[in-house]
Amino acid sequence: MHIKEILKQHRRDFTAIYICEHCDNEEELIGYDDEHFHRNVIPKIECGECGERASDSYRPLAPRYSDGFTI
Repeated sequence: MHIKEILKQHRRDFTAIYICEHCDNEEELIGYDDEHFHRNVIPKIECGECGERASDSYRPLAPRYSDGFTI
């Protein structure tokens, strides 16, 4: 799964549409906008339709605010 579109964001919490690169299934899920979430959590999210995870070629988005920045 990877982020297709961020629908709304409040501070570091966001809601986004995630899309599966294997079957194109879309799911609306919540997330947290920091390096750890983008690099480690998103690639491990399993698709609710086919059960696959992101491939090794997954490229994470950069967080809106740098780590350590107080919002």
